[in-house]
Amino acid sequence: MKTAVIVFPGSNCDRDAQDALAKLTGQAPAMVWHKDGVIPDGTDLVMVPGGFSYGDYLRCGAMAANSPIVSQLKAHAARGGYVLGVCNGFQILTETGLLPGALVRNASLHFVCRPQKLKVESTNTAFTSAYAGAGEIVIPIAHAEGNYFADAATLDRLEGDGRVAFRYAAGENPNGAARDIAGVLSENGRVLGMMPHPERAVGGAECGQDGVRLFESLMAAA
Repeated sequence: MKTAVIVFPGSNCDRDAQDALAKLTGQAPAMVWHKDGVIPDGTDLVMVPGGFSYGDYLRCGAMAANSPIVSQLKAHAARGGYVLGVCNGFQILTETGLLPGALVRNASLHFVCRPQKLKVESTNTAFTSAYAGAGEIVIPIAHAEGNYFADAATLDRLEGDGRVAFRYAAGENPNGAARDIAGVLSENGRVLGMMPHPERAVGGAECGQDGVRLFESLMAAA
């Protein structure tokens, strides 16, 4: 699987993404600076990493959503490529319109950083097929604006279309997200945004290895 990682000023999880993708796919991803505006031909997965793009000025992800690379990102998704936005990457994807809803301030008004129990809501997706039978998993979180918000009609549509990929485990919602939503899919199922960091859960010194199966799912799909 050929991969790429978009790097914005203020990204601080791009190296985590780079290391995880290289470890799991056996091939280092292309690191694409946001102003270059070119995603390499033949790329299967583009990852939009976490961090604080543009210092979170104006609104988390808002300035990054107007970067030159975004037109390439949208074209990649339109032609059937996969996109994974994690944490700030999720915020960017909602700001670009590639995913519905918005990420707002945590209900506690505090930054939350901890291992997080999740429920894999659907395994009938390109991002989650390897989680079949998994039950609860643990993926780390680290965010201050992870509170997923959308109007009731949008939430109902996401639920009805099976586009909620991950939820926070019952009683474990860390940020007040509507309906405990931790990750959502695009209408075509090829774009996933999630607040937890699967790239930090691939074994070694990180938080377990429950993130591995997400990338295994993608490799099988690609």
